[in-house]
Amino acid sequence: MSTHPNRRQVLQSSAFTIVPRHVLGGSAFVAPSDKITLACLGCGTEALNEISALLRSPDIRIVTVCDPNKYASGYRDWSPDGLLKSMRRLIDKPNWLAGAESTIPGGRDATKDLVDTFYKSEPSAGVTAYADYREMLAKEKDLNAVKIMTPDHIHGVASLACMKARLHVMMHKPVANRLLEGKMVIDGARKSGVATHFLAWNNGFGIPQIKQWIDAGEIGTLREIHNWTNRPVWPQYTTLPADRPDVPRGFDWDLWLGPESPRPYHGNYTHMVFRGWYDFGAGTMADMGHYSLWQVFNTFNLGGPTVIEPLVSHHCGLRDNAAFRIRNDFAFPTASITRFRYPAAAGRGAVDLFWYDGGMKPPTPEELDIEPKELPIEAMMFRGDKGFILAGFRGESPRLFANGKKPTPIPPPENRKRAETEANPALQHFITAARGGAQSPGSFLNAWPITETVNLWAVALRTGRRLVYDPTALRITNVPEANQYLSRQYRPGWEPAEL
Repeated sequence: MSTHPNRRQVLQSSAFTIVPRHVLGGSAFVAPSDKITLACLGCGTEALNEISALLRSPDIRIVTVCDPNKYASGYRDWSPDGLLKSMRRLIDKPNWLAGAESTIPGGRDATKDLVDTFYKSEPSAGVTAYADYREMLAKEKDLNAVKIMTPDHIHGVASLACMKARLHVMMHKPVANRLLEGKMVIDGARKSGVATHFLAWNNGFGIPQIKQWIDAGEIGTLREIHNWTNRPVWPQYTTLPADRPDVPRGFDWDLWLGPESPRPYHGNYTHMVFRGWYDFGAGTMADMGHYSLWQVFNTFNLGGPTVIEPLVSHHCGLRDNAAFRIRNDFAFPTASITRFRYPAAAGRGAVDLFWYDGGMKPPTPEELDIEPKELPIEAMMFRGDKGFILAGFRGESPRLFANGKKPTPIPPPENRKRAETEANPALQHFITAARGGAQSPGSFLNAWPITETVNLWAVALRTGRRLVYDPTALRITNVPEANQYLSRQYRPGWEPAEL
């Protein structure tokens, strides 16, 4: 074994001679003159969709990839060939994965080849590839950071393991798909001091304008916040898989299950459709509510809810020519409406937050009859006792409808390029933090309110019960059996790392 220090050791030792450790934000501090060595944990379609920004960044070098799936098999996407065409353009190689035009790309082999091709590396000097992130963390000693793009049930245990290794972490939503695991992740980020960034963060779009109107009393006292989405746009299964297909070649099903309990393989659990299962995903609110509600929670000081009340769709079947209702505690419903009650806090009274999915949305306010218009399929509305504010799904282009006043005019369409530019400082925030600067505004440290609500939403849907919740004790007080869903039973070898 070489006695020469590796690059990470040099970076760390030189960093400590300049500034104190607490200023650096962790032992993986990267000097401004050096590239951040990054691992891509998760090589599915969403990871490939977002990889171009990492590859093109002058501050980042991808050095390893990790995924239980070796080959590009079994993936689903929003287009049959859009991702393949996009990756070919990225590396300027029209014949990349030639002969696989009917296959949606993904897996660690394809991702490794894509990265090597972009960097024009020799295979012997290119990126490494692993099936198991635990092996990756044990062997890769020259890493500074990890981007986690796995199914939701892996987020918590993987991010805790990375932070224990003192690696900076950026991760997609959710922080975890269990409430108590999410709390461990956020506490772990605080203890480790590493740089973290939650990729669902955004700058709030029109939320500051909405807050200004509300503070000025334009709609009276804020009573309700409504947010609705067109999700799900993936299948929501109403029964457990009954057939037993073979595990695809090169796919380590046991690794994919990770901390979750064993069960027979089925493709309907994996890849794009995992988010519809309580064990593996976190549903529509985790998929989209993080984008729309992050700034709402922080701007309006929404702490833990005290009441969560779900209204859910259900499914029935026939058995011996008799109808029966399917008891579904394994997959999210096709459609739902959920009310969250937030008690009064400094500067505001009690507020109810309503989340709608599956085509559900609030009734169209009569004030819109003068236009006439119906509510869009995705939007946000703030209701007070003297009027309301209607905005886009994430608060874009807000309009004020105040009693006795003419509605504010319809804003011109927002410039998409401008909106994308405003929403894309995320990577630079993370890079700055990894180099010893301030934590990103999208740090895990700011993610508890939305993490708490999203996971309580899943528990309410799973039980179908109105829940009374104690935010201080992190316990459901009126339905004791519901508390089992606040955590998971970890398989041996997959317990969360303690920091």
